[in-house]
Amino acid sequence: MVTRKVFLVFGLPVIFSIIFGSVVLNDILQQPNRELNMWPMSFSETSSHDAIIEIIGLSNQYSTSEPVEIKINVNDSSFDCGDLYVTIYSSEKNVITQGGYFEQCFEEGNYLLPIGDSFSEIVDIPGSYEIVVEMVSKELKNISIRGIFTVK
Repeated sequence: MVTRKVFLVFGLPVIFSIIFGSVVLNDILQQPNRELNMWPMSFSETSSHDAIIEIIGLSNQYSTSEPVEIKINVNDSSFDCGDLYVTIYSSEKNVITQGGYFEQCFEEGNYLLPIGDSFSEIVDIPGSYEIVVEMVSKELKNISIRGIFTVK
C-alpha cells in the first residue's frame, strides 16, 4: 500500500510532466521557422585576408618593455554593435591580461575597435603568448580570431 502511495505522489507527476512536455515541444517544433537550438551562440573563427574580424598592429615579437598595442577591424554589418573582449594567454593557457570593451557601437565605414579607447598591455615575462579577440553581438552571435606572438 505504501509503495502505491509513493508511486502516486512521486512517480505519476514525473511521468505526466514528461508526456506533457514532449507534446508541447513537439507542437512548437511543428510550427514554421521553429527549430531546437541547444547552443544559441554561433562561433566562427577566421584568420584569412577576407576575415570578418582581424587584428591590426600585432607583431610577431615584442621586447619585455614594449607594449602590445592592437586595434580590431570588423567587416560584418551584423556586428555593428556589441561587446569586445581581448585576452592574452600564456603558453600554459593561463590568462595574463584581459580587456573588455562594452557596447562598441560603430557606424558603417568605421570598423576600428575599441572606439574611444585602445588595447595596450606590456607583457614583461619572456615566452610565447596567444591573443584571443572576441566580439559578441546583442543577438549573442560570437566571432573571434587568435594570434600568436613572442616576448624576448
